[in-house]
Amino acid sequence: MNLSLEGKKAVVCGSTQGIGLAIAEELALLGAHCTLIARNEETLKEAVKKLDTSLQQQHHYLLADFNKPDDVKKTIESYTAANTVHILINNTGGPAAGPITEATEEAFLNTFSQHLICNHILAKACIPSMKKEGYGRIVNIISTSVKIPLKNLGVSNTIRGAVASWAKTLSNEVGQFNITVNNVLPGFTSTNRLTTLIDNMAKKGNTVIDIVEKNMLEEVPMKRFADASEVAAVAAFLASPAASYVNGVSIPVDGGRTGSI
Repeated sequence: MNLSLEGKKAVVCGSTQGIGLAIAEELALLGAHCTLIARNEETLKEAVKKLDTSLQQQHHYLLADFNKPDDVKKTIESYTAANTVHILINNTGGPAAGPITEATEEAFLNTFSQHLICNHILAKACIPSMKKEGYGRIVNIISTSVKIPLKNLGVSNTIRGAVASWAKTLSNEVGQFNITVNNVLPGFTSTNRLTTLIDNMAKKGNTVIDIVEKNMLEEVPMKRFADASEVAAVAAFLASPAASYVNGVSIPVDGGRTGSI
């Protein structure tokens, strides 16, 4: 099985912590040159330092705020004008939790912009060099809500579904150029976002964090939360030559929690 990414160049979004950073670390271990994108320069500098360089990889970072699509567009188009991209990891933090009946119109618009619009901007900028190289991997980190909507995540459920449909459509159009587009759907993963969700649920339910965690774990057949590295491993496989005929799919990495085949 060929998992080597030596000589490949990857752009990894939302990569200063959690799943995004874990993916960058995994891609680097496989030999990829990684360019990290986020909005905090100090954390970007620290994240770049954590990436493997044993195969003479060179890692960089770009500053962009996903709340400002025009900022993302300017940044990525400037980068791709001078650099080749073989791998694009679309990863953006999710919106605040809450029932859909309480969601504001602004929340939907902002989340749609941060996720789908920014994903589209990034993909459009990277695809030309992928076509030229005859190798492209676009991996979108979404959510298991693509399969089954999750409780109390009204805005997220709505927009994640839109991103999955966008990705499937894109995969149909670019597959002929040896470019694949796939989605990774993390379940409960030990990240800052999960901690925040648990804290909010405990406060709203007027209960303790341990009880919230216990109830969540009862939903997972493996009875534990994922480590970010476990999600990253699937993303890295999809980015590799070994996944050359995997295209247009959404893969849950959730310990079996999603109740569909």
